[in-house]
Amino acid sequence: MLRKTPITLAAVALLGVSSALYAAPGKEPTIATVVKITGINWFNRMETGVKEYGTKNTNVKTYQTGPGQADAAQQLRVIEDLVAKNVTALAVVPFDTAALEPVLKKAMDKGIKVVTHEAENQRNTHADVEAFDNAAYGAWLNDRMAQCMGGKGKWASFVGSLGSQTHVQWVDAGAANAKKKYAGMQLVAAKTESQNDAQKAYEKAKEILRKYPDIKGFQGSSSLDVLGIGRAVEEAGLQGKTCVYGTGLPNESAKLLESGAIDGIGFWDPKDAGLAMNKVAQLLIEGKPLTDGMNLGVTGYEKVKITKGPGKGVVIKGQAWVGVDKANYKKYPF
Repeated sequence: MLRKTPITLAAVALLGVSSALYAAPGKEPTIATVVKITGINWFNRMETGVKEYGTKNTNVKTYQTGPGQADAAQQLRVIEDLVAKNVTALAVVPFDTAALEPVLKKAMDKGIKVVTHEAENQRNTHADVEAFDNAAYGAWLNDRMAQCMGGKGKWASFVGSLGSQTHVQWVDAGAANAKKKYAGMQLVAAKTESQNDAQKAYEKAKEILRKYPDIKGFQGSSSLDVLGIGRAVEEAGLQGKTCVYGTGLPNESAKLLESGAIDGIGFWDPKDAGLAMNKVAQLLIEGKPLTDGMNLGVTGYEKVKITKGPGKGVVIKGQAWVGVDKANYKKYPF
């Protein structure tokens, strides 16, 4: 039988979370990581971290799963199945945070520990792990694009979906940053949804280029946005005339960085995010506290900031973002 001690508001206020969900004698705790979509490089890289955590911590079983398409309903069904199997902990990267609230509440009510990522607004989670301050990251990406644009001209922003909390935070922060600092910039297409699909990002970018042939900048969010946007820019022969920045991975972006169709990317290592989520999940399983300033033992998460979340859990923020362009992307071989 599993024993559960809930996280109290008093404990959260003190920035210390303790729990006590212990596996029965002889039963190995299981942490299931659920991503937005399987089969893309971003989450393949995350799975490397999930597997590594299980290899290095033999007292816990870890694995990664998720839907075959970027679809909130499909991800919900995957999680419902895991809740029915009564896994010890869930580490979830939500496609749509609102859509998952009921099933994550059900998991917590059953005593399953819930850790989320890219979901700062998630209410039904014990801990949300963020690689960094999302507003600061979005403003930083926007600054890089604005500098490339010379601080003036039309620009567009992309998100994987409107339900992807971090994507919306990044482009909202980018829009606020441009409005505050760059009077000559005009946002003409905001929060264009790519559904985490490079082909859809390409098609949407082509539409925007047709409608605004003088557009000067694109700020992407999904790791696949810059690939689709860059392809459209390259086909139009607009390298050097249109500035493309967003979240991406170096290996995937390499050819378009070399051609100038993508000007720069920002990222955090999904492998490290997978390690950090599973570390937090195991701490919760073992009833160990989460404290402000603690070291999770993962690069970029050596001195995390912990604050109260929108529900009864906490938000954990690292300092893990990296910025690259054509000059230095080869330093990061993934």
